[in-house]
Amino acid sequence: MAHEPDGPQQTGVPPAGPQPDGKLTTSTRSTLLGAMFLMATSAIGPGFITQTTTFTVQLGAAFAFAIVISILLDIALQLNVWRVIGVSGRRAQELGNLVAPGLGWVMAAFLLIGGLVFNIGNVSGAGLGTDAMFGLDPKIGGAISALIAIGIFLSKKAGVAVDRIVVVLGLVMIALTTYIAVTSGPPVGQALRNVVLPEQVDTLAITTLVGGTIGGYIVYAGAHRLLDSGVTGPEHVRDITRGSITGILITAVMRVVLFLAILGVVAGGAALDPNSQAASAFGAAAGEVGLRVFGIVLWAASITSVIGASYTSVSFVTSRTRTSDRTRTLLVCGFIAVTTLAFVLIGAAPTTLLVFAGAFNGLLLPIGIAVLLWVATRRTDLLGGYRYPRWLLAIGWVAWLLTLYLAVNSVRPVIELFS
Repeated sequence: MAHEPDGPQQTGVPPAGPQPDGKLTTSTRSTLLGAMFLMATSAIGPGFITQTTTFTVQLGAAFAFAIVISILLDIALQLNVWRVIGVSGRRAQELGNLVAPGLGWVMAAFLLIGGLVFNIGNVSGAGLGTDAMFGLDPKIGGAISALIAIGIFLSKKAGVAVDRIVVVLGLVMIALTTYIAVTSGPPVGQALRNVVLPEQVDTLAITTLVGGTIGGYIVYAGAHRLLDSGVTGPEHVRDITRGSITGILITAVMRVVLFLAILGVVAGGAALDPNSQAASAFGAAAGEVGLRVFGIVLWAASITSVIGASYTSVSFVTSRTRTSDRTRTLLVCGFIAVTTLAFVLIGAAPTTLLVFAGAFNGLLLPIGIAVLLWVATRRTDLLGGYRYPRWLLAIGWVAWLLTLYLAVNSVRPVIELFS
């Protein structure tokens, strides 16, 4: 993150981290909140909106069960990721290299390739959002949005700017989508019944939601930002745990209100445009205002995902202590510029590229989770003497089996392309 010193020796203000009495400073609480929302808003991208809408149309109220199960699995994985990274004070790729030389760089390569391609989709989503809001050409809107993101990272206090922007835009998305949910009048009782007694259980929906919520760079976005907050070490396990769960719950709230918004429209018998189901659902719920609201939500989801993808991808190829602020800033801005140029020249990322990127993200998830769980199981020397809870390891390894299933599903389309 640009303009954020790696240690208190580089700044004339008190360190952002914990005080001697163990309490967090106001700035650190703000950064911790930013880490939660960075993780959440990184998950809430254009694909998140598309997935939620598609499954709501297909499954109706029964989709509520898939949402709840996916939330529980997300929490199980995110608890372990944040705790290992937070307690060790090391980024995921650094831990990977300590487990097996070069493994961390393999993780970085997978994430960087997937991040580059999916960020084209994020910029594309921002362009579509400006089109829905103002009728602006998506390529022009995408380019303007990218310039805004670059401006944020170039600002004098980039870290503070990112924290505040992801929090504000995250709350805006939730508030506006809640308005559409109330307007559409969803059958809440039917959805609640399906949480306990689902009319249909769709494993594809569950695994897709888990992959979309914590797949690729997303699972590391908040945890890597957490390291910048100074909340690291065994003495801050409670704050780390609270942050990881809250990040998932923020995502869950957005998932639920979006589900209810679409469900109300579908239950009312509205026919949705197959080429733009989410936009037509918002329009059916609130007319012209609904379309504008959809544009704001899509733009906010996309630009925060641009910020999250760019920051996290660069964090995988840089060091907190050996890479200068200027270098990090240039790499982040370059990452955004390259993906924006690709969008302007070719439009949204071609399906083939997205399939390959999905395969890389799918492979990264089980590798990365296995590295972190291995550290918690066998390399406790990297955790500063912290005694890792056995129950947390158990649910982590069980959830890891799901990531293997996701990996197989992500590689299968690539095999089919050449078969």
